[in-house]
Amino acid sequence: MNKKISFVDQLDFLFFGYIINYFYPEYYRPKYGYQRYYILFFHYLIPQKLFRLNPKVHWPVHFTSKVINPENISKGILCDPGDNYGNYIQAINGIQFGSNVEIGPGVKIISANHDITNFRNHTPSNPIKIGSNVWIGANSVVLPEVSIGDNVIIGAGSIVSKNIPSNSIAVGNPCKVIKQKEAYIEDLLNVFLNKKKTT
Repeated sequence: MNKKISFVDQLDFLFFGYIINYFYPEYYRPKYGYQRYYILFFHYLIPQKLFRLNPKVHWPVHFTSKVINPENISKGILCDPGDNYGNYIQAINGIQFGSNVEIGPGVKIISANHDITNFRNHTPSNPIKIGSNVWIGANSVVLPEVSIGDNVIIGAGSIVSKNIPSNSIAVGNPCKVIKQKEAYIEDLLNVFLNKKKTT
């Protein structure tokens, strides 16, 4: 069953959607019904491009969030690290995101620790890997070299310092699996995106 698209939604895309698609080449979300394009324009694009808050990031980042070394981030669709309130995404050693990754407000994802003998240097390590269909709850912290599998929920306020396997729900400090998770049922291939995926 196809949902009827309102005239207001169509107008919103006509006036602001093309601008958003131009300035955010790595932004892939449902064309309608996800986020109003005028909100993306005024709350994300203006702070990023005009006031130079996270200007090098090619997807929307909220003005209260910070993304460091975005060139070291790879991501799928339905995933925009830093688009929620108060996120801190530090990708010095790299972060690999799958598709359909929801990052709650206040989440920190930190790929590099400071060198304990010289705090101005960072220690090299393997990148953080976060699979597809993952929801990281509010105020959680993901630490360097962690791997989170597909179809995972991380409970709010968790400290993820060890790998989390696929198909699980994990919570706590340190974050531990508390139960298995049912399969994710939404078919991402059927999501009508705001633009065609080029790769």
